[in-house]
Amino acid sequence: MAITVGVIGPEDLVDKVVAVGGSAGADRLVALPCRHEDETLEVVGRVGPDVDALLFTGVVPHTLAAAAGLVDRPAMYIPYGGATLLRALVELLRLGHDVSRISIDTLRRSEVMETLTEAKLPTEHVHVLPYRPGLTSLDLAEFHLAARDRKGTRVALTCLGPAFQLLDHEMHAVRLAPSRHSIRSTLQALVLVTAGAHSGDAQVALGIIDLPAADRELSADLRVLGGSLADLPDGQRLVVTTRGVLEKVSEQFTRLPFLDDLAARHGTAHVGFGLGRTAAEAESLARRAVNRARSVGAVAGVVCMTDDVDIVIDEERSGTASQGPAAGPESTVTLARRVGLNPKTLDRLRELAAKDPEEGITAHLVAEHLAVQQRTARRILKRLERAGVAVPTGSRQPGRTGRPPIVYRVRL
Repeated sequence: MAITVGVIGPEDLVDKVVAVGGSAGADRLVALPCRHEDETLEVVGRVGPDVDALLFTGVVPHTLAAAAGLVDRPAMYIPYGGATLLRALVELLRLGHDVSRISIDTLRRSEVMETLTEAKLPTEHVHVLPYRPGLTSLDLAEFHLAARDRKGTRVALTCLGPAFQLLDHEMHAVRLAPSRHSIRSTLQALVLVTAGAHSGDAQVALGIIDLPAADRELSADLRVLGGSLADLPDGQRLVVTTRGVLEKVSEQFTRLPFLDDLAARHGTAHVGFGLGRTAAEAESLARRAVNRARSVGAVAGVVCMTDDVDIVIDEERSGTASQGPAAGPESTVTLARRVGLNPKTLDRLRELAAKDPEEGITAHLVAEHLAVQQRTARRILKRLERAGVAVPTGSRQPGRTGRPPIVYRVRL
């Protein structure tokens, strides 16, 4: 399956990445250039669904997009590592420049010092400003000029084009660019990750429907899954689909649209889905899921995955989400079962929500706090919303363009 990768960054670097990636036999690359890093959010916000992954030309645009909650698909940035720095130093030495007194931005100090030490170059007059969110091109330019005026540096090495333009007429400056090796290796890694995500969507999903009596309307109810329906010897029904379809229909495993109808017709209904790499594995997980559903209550659905994750969907969660947080206290174990999360994860979310309960939390904050991907964080918040303990209160976008992150008020 061909994978389309959108390349985001300054126009000249994007052109280089597309040229190198194309010559390396990579999948389809789409150029998405920015004239300035401030345009990153606008460009990312316009990326359509036909782009499977995002490749940023450096850490700065990637950090800006991630901080704004716009990275909703596999994404990586091309590192400006030791090889990039060493190549620039060799060129400076060839031109007769003193590389013992330099200032460098964006790169990690440890990486810079290790590269210089291995090249047997002095490090005592080398000054480094690692990148951190919030630093602007003007900040980087001021760092280099201060190093020149106060520390006597002779050459500035910068990773940002706008900073280079500010420095070019003030002192000798070099703009670092990713090496061909870094471009190829990062692109290959991104394609592998994206292919893995797509294969996950293609996982076999088997569902077992356990009803007290035959149901002539069941085929019509399950048509949304786009799969096939068969009878099992024990009277249960088996539905075959894929993970991608099930995930979409169930709104990221938060509701089963047909569960309420089954409950209305039969009084009791138990649905179990198993997601596996093979049909045998998926069937085993589906049986575990339907048994778990029986233990939950009269009407329940459960999705079991290969990593021992069980997501419980009961009748209340399957219907319309409540408009406010659930009243009254609820134990962590009970809420964890209802939401389909690990109790320890709920405890960590409770810590995050308690830091500033009136300010609210976003998927980006959840992703950082739990060390998970943005996509996973959004699923977690959606489950909390379905359970009635999280309410979207608006969006937050101070001084930014692009799609704003949703803010949730959470009561755990």
